[in-house]
Amino acid sequence: MMTDDIKEILVSEEQIDAMCKTLGKQLSDDYRNNDKPPLVIGLLKGCVPFMTSLIMHMDIQIELDFMVASSYHGTNSGDVQIKKDLNCSVKDRDIIIVEDIVDTGKTLKTISEILSVRGAKSIVIVTLLDKPERRVTDITPKYVGYKIPNEFAVGFGLDYNEKYRNLPFIGVLKEEIYKDGD
Repeated sequence: MMTDDIKEILVSEEQIDAMCKTLGKQLSDDYRNNDKPPLVIGLLKGCVPFMTSLIMHMDIQIELDFMVASSYHGTNSGDVQIKKDLNCSVKDRDIIIVEDIVDTGKTLKTISEILSVRGAKSIVIVTLLDKPERRVTDITPKYVGYKIPNEFAVGFGLDYNEKYRNLPFIGVLKEEIYKDGD
């Protein structure tokens, strides 16, 4: 079982659900009086469980789009690559970027800069998890579910080599699973 590879649970399924409700209400309140629905951009693939739960708790009109950007291979952070771009314009739009975790901040800094150059009216980041100890850029998410320690977290969208995304909680992966994999 894949749960055998988990050292400890950092954030339970119940905690995630409660946080998605809280963040969804906060975003709804903050964007309720906008002229135009905000564009909610999910950063694939990790955002899918969080974004799905989050938007179900937003009671305002929104539009959705997705990007695929990557700065990881295994446990190593590298250069950011845009692998799939947006299908719509961001010009004069309020943008809500949905991310599963903010770690080094490299990916989000690059994407925020791209969206800004393209004429976005505003850009905010909502993340389920924040790992500020690893930050190497000046990116600060506006909406944060949970701050977590510098542990190798998986589950609820977070992966190790494309595995563990479907765990319903956030857990710490046992070191022996990934230490020889890189």
